[in-house]
Amino acid sequence: MLAPLLRAQEIQTGNMEQTLEKQSAKTTHSSEETPLEAFASICGVLVLGLFALTFVFQNFAIPSSSMEKTLLVGDHVLVDRITLAPPTHWAPFVHYRDVRRGDIIVFFKPGEPDLYLVKRVVGVPGDHIHLVNGIVYLNGQAQDEPLAAKPTEDNAYPYRDDFPAIAPPDGGEVTATWSLALPNYIQNGDLVVPPGNYFAMGDNRTVSLDSRYWGFVPRANIVGRPLFVYWSFVTPENQYEKTGISDRIGFIGHIILHFFDETRWRRTFHLVK
Repeated sequence: MLAPLLRAQEIQTGNMEQTLEKQSAKTTHSSEETPLEAFASICGVLVLGLFALTFVFQNFAIPSSSMEKTLLVGDHVLVDRITLAPPTHWAPFVHYRDVRRGDIIVFFKPGEPDLYLVKRVVGVPGDHIHLVNGIVYLNGQAQDEPLAAKPTEDNAYPYRDDFPAIAPPDGGEVTATWSLALPNYIQNGDLVVPPGNYFAMGDNRTVSLDSRYWGFVPRANIVGRPLFVYWSFVTPENQYEKTGISDRIGFIGHIILHFFDETRWRRTFHLVK
């Protein structure tokens, strides 16, 4: 009697082991990702990345010295496209806020919708602004701006430094549209910022072509605000003017050769403020 019972138990144990092996094989087979599933996963990651880069963040390279010392030529910054965007009803959980004085903004240049600029907001709607020897007076009060470059005797320029007391010069860098419109916004020697617009200037005031030269920044033109520098590379200020294929390929080769010795490593993750 004992032998048949042992054989029956062995058979039962063997059946259980076979069942477990089949289940393990099924699990292993089901956990293996098919090429189609792998492709779908990659596409999902790409779609999310493109969405973030299109609607949430954007990279932007600084092409000129108009924002030194805050931003250098060759700084690559990550731009937040959400915070300063017009609020929407479908995303109430997203943090929005109005543009404030002192914000650094990225925007389309008025009259040139394909050209991005980066400047600091000096005046918001309703503000009264004028400059005396390069010093900004906001609503009658002189502003302490430690990052703003001041004119010297060697580079003084009356229109730029005593704005808007001096009329725009003929044949200068002031746009014709702004030259005609400027007198309409002057009250008692101050420039008054109209509703829905902002007055923006570069921190490097003596070289910055800003609202003094082409007018106000419409709210709709503002793309976002730079958050931090993710990479900074020593770049000639006139590099952005070299649009030829050979020039671009040559500069790419220069970056490859000098990536380590001409990258400004200390500016990596430098906060923009």
